[in-house]
Amino acid sequence: MSDSIKIIVQNRKARRDYKVLDTYEAGLELRGTEVKSLRQGRGNLKDSYARIEANEAFLHNLHISEYTQGNRFNHDPVRKRKLLLHRYEINRLRGHVEKKGLTLIPLRLYFKRGKAKVELALAQGKREYDRRHDIAARDAKREIERALKERTLTHRR
Repeated sequence: MSDSIKIIVQNRKARRDYKVLDTYEAGLELRGTEVKSLRQGRGNLKDSYARIEANEAFLHNLHISEYTQGNRFNHDPVRKRKLLLHRYEINRLRGHVEKKGLTLIPLRLYFKRGKAKVELALAQGKREYDRRHDIAARDAKREIERALKERTLTHRR
């Protein structure tokens, strides 16, 4: 069965700055004007993170712009929003975050079957030398592919 997924926004810096160990899908508790604003594609995951507080998971610093026709009932753009997860998922995440020193970061925000979902990553922060290593490996791979492409082009002639 294919689920229709419409991606609203992605956190592109997340994979650069963090090593993703595991991912979870969580629902979001949103207000009406927030949903309408997200349907217009007006969300931003930059600098957002998730935290477990009192047996509940919350998403902090998710910026959802105010709905243009929202009048006085509009929402606060950066309020903390409750994540909808199963109890065992929250307990598992709490254990990883407290014991191993990992963080919860959102990778992408999307609509799935009409419901707003966020893909959470259990991640470990990368050091500066890890980032440099990744860049060097990517450059080396690009050079190899370029050399192979040139070789096959000259070989065909």
